[in-house]
Amino acid sequence: MRKKICIIGSGTAGLQLAYSLKEEFDVTVIHSNSSDKIRNGRILSTQVHFGSTRTRENRFKMPKWEDKTLLKSIHMTIGNQKLFVGKLKEPALSVDQRFYFSHCLKDLESKGVSFRLLRVNKQRVESLVDEFDLIIDCTGKSGPLFSFPIEKEFSPFQVPQRKCIVGYFLGVKPVHPLGISVTVLPEIGEMFEIPAITEQGPVTILFIMAIPDRELDVFKEIKHEKEFTNQMKNVTKKYFQDIHERIEQDIFALSDENGFLKVAIKPVIRKPYVTFKNKLIVGCGDSVFLNDPITGQGCNLSSHCAEQLYETLIQYRNSKWDIQLGETYWNRTKTFVKEVTAWTNAMTQVLPEHVVQTLLSGAENQKIADEVAEWFANPRKAYEAFFQPLH
Repeated sequence: MRKKICIIGSGTAGLQLAYSLKEEFDVTVIHSNSSDKIRNGRILSTQVHFGSTRTRENRFKMPKWEDKTLLKSIHMTIGNQKLFVGKLKEPALSVDQRFYFSHCLKDLESKGVSFRLLRVNKQRVESLVDEFDLIIDCTGKSGPLFSFPIEKEFSPFQVPQRKCIVGYFLGVKPVHPLGISVTVLPEIGEMFEIPAITEQGPVTILFIMAIPDRELDVFKEIKHEKEFTNQMKNVTKKYFQDIHERIEQDIFALSDENGFLKVAIKPVIRKPYVTFKNKLIVGCGDSVFLNDPITGQGCNLSSHCAEQLYETLIQYRNSKWDIQLGETYWNRTKTFVKEVTAWTNAMTQVLPEHVVQTLLSGAENQKIADEVAEWFANPRKAYEAFFQPLH
């Protein structure tokens, strides 16, 4: 008799788990929006699938995407000084999550995974716990549904450290070589420029991370797409001249009326297992490991932890699913979660002097430039650079 698993949520973690677990277990995914509603709705986030995440997606036979927009580099700027272009060891890819998630949902359904379209409240949770051998909470930023305990050591902030302002735009000439551009404006915020694939074709994501109530935090009252586009023009002209010079003024516009987003996230890390009605519940992705988006690790972290949960469930396939399984899963993920979180939290603060010196050295030394680019693909390297510098 195959064990029955219920995955609540259909984001990065929930979908990868559904693909990985469907061969060994009876998997049901519960989600609150249909694939058509996701596809035609507001953008959900920014996203970058770095090399390790793309390798996991291949491992679990997830859908492949057009690779004309592979991201092979990180362009680094501080203030108005372009420092370097660092090469990634493996190319990354950004696919609009509306397109990505809706496609995966239909693909999984065609492969025999069960779906239920409903919003889960407290009463429904209780009946689901009775029905399934395991509930996996993948409810994302809106979660969690269960009271996973907060890890205070990894959760130092009481308020969001950035206002996230995101638009998917047409009419921005790409940088060469194609890659992600990172501009740091000390004491003001950051801009990430990410070429991405959407259902309609290629776009450029302009993603401002504004320190609250500083100069970039000027999108508060904006509600409509034209106002958003005009304000983005103003901000690039004033603070991000390199991007502004590549804007084709006559065609610069959002990719669609739902192609923009404003959000502020308070990062919080939770222990990813708990018991409810004497049954083990586990969490995966943003519902338990919610980081600030400043280092672009949302997909990486969710995908890594989903793979570790898969490995744990396979290991315990013929055993009782109890606290021991939860602890094994947490032990498998804890170090990586700690390293990504420590680096991400540090990036929201004033950069340490030795890190600034490393960035400046990258302007003179291609090897260092490539090592810095690799921070984003392999955050363990970033953690070492920030917290274990060579003396």
